Amino acid sequence: MTDQNISKPARRMARMPAENADSGPDQVLPQTEATAAPGARPESKIALVTRLLERNEGASLDELVTATGWLPHTTRAALTGLKKKGHVITKSKAVDVTRYTITKAAAA
Repeated sequence: MTDQNISKPARRMARMPAENADSGPDQVLPQTEATAAPGARPESKIALVTRLLERNEGASLDELVTATGWLPHTTRAALTGLKKKGHVITKSKAVDVTRYTITKAAAA
């Protein structure tokens, strides 16, 4: 038979409480430039893609993949998403490299 009076060990917390946060691996990392200013938000990856596509020379798939860290199929899906939002994206091929350019911004 089991003894009902035996207590269970205390549950571990996923994060340490604020008063104990100064020790252990769950320390708060120092603020970077992007997080230092209150209310400042780092640029989103889709905004980065849009900015690269708005350049006069546009951007190749490799440039977009390098800039975002996405896989090629994810980057192409982002281009499709921009098209669905109303951006007109043109493709041009020069020296076996396809370049994408936004020719018309979405109507706000």
